[in-house]
Amino acid sequence: MTEHQGPRLCFGPVPSRRLGRSLGINNIPPKHCSYACTYCQLGRTPHMSIERRVFYDPSRLLTEVQDRVQEVRTANEELDYLCFVPDGEPSLDLNLGKEIELLKPLGVDIGVISNASLIWMEEVREELAGADWVSLKVDAANESLWHEIDRPHGRLRLEEILEGILCFAESFGGHLVTETMLIRGLNDQEEELEEIAIYLEKVQPEIAYLSIPIRPPAESGVQAPDEAGITRAWSIFSEKVARVECLSGAEGDSFFSSGDVVSDLLSTTSVHPMRLSSVEALLKSAGASWSIVEELLDQGTLIRNDYGGETFFIRKLRSGK
Repeated sequence: MTEHQGPRLCFGPVPSRRLGRSLGINNIPPKHCSYACTYCQLGRTPHMSIERRVFYDPSRLLTEVQDRVQEVRTANEELDYLCFVPDGEPSLDLNLGKEIELLKPLGVDIGVISNASLIWMEEVREELAGADWVSLKVDAANESLWHEIDRPHGRLRLEEILEGILCFAESFGGHLVTETMLIRGLNDQEEELEEIAIYLEKVQPEIAYLSIPIRPPAESGVQAPDEAGITRAWSIFSEKVARVECLSGAEGDSFFSSGDVVSDLLSTTSVHPMRLSSVEALLKSAGASWSIVEELLDQGTLIRNDYGGETFFIRKLRSGK
């Protein structure tokens, strides 16, 4: 495949749980990556590398994105972000910084979803600084667990990556979020979660996202935690980070009642568990009774969990997750 052949370099716009209506940019051929994560929805990593190089001509990428943005605007569709979310690690692209610069005049905010593996490189931090929104992966805060979950390239060192994230967080002027993929039996227990949360307290991301595998993973034995595990993770992270959200179900991030209290409950508890007091406040604002919650519990649509001396409610995970 040459630089001028192969798949299109952008797709969408698609609804994003993090970025509204997002136009995806695929600046890496499948699957060139620095990790071989056990949970990756793209399968195993045939092209493992930490060497940055040119994959596509930046002018080709710009032209494709320009054309798509024009199509979207002509159709009067909403477009909130241009997001680098490729079939590999976006920072492996030696032209990432140049591409971000080329796209800026289009007048749409730019996001990058990265596994953070190359953030220890000063040049990568400088290039990511040109984006408006950056997501960095933090699946573990100790070397052995990191190797078990993310299966990194042999020349990578977690200590350097974690330090690189802190350096980036200190200087980045845009929106910085982190994402932690929860794997049952690996990083969903108290000790491991507290270790990650203590580190995230130093980073202080705008949002700390909690994810679970929702598509077939690279390794068949990988499983998502149950609702109790997600509640535990959310509670522990919330002690250290101002805002924690789950990427495990439908969207919704407000306690304000739209008038449909069932919809409000389910959409909100799919993003993060709600404390008993918050559920009671929502019902009161909607003029609704507790019987609604009891019915959802009886249906199995809503799950009740007790953790840390408090009662939480979380939406039941969809089947197959």
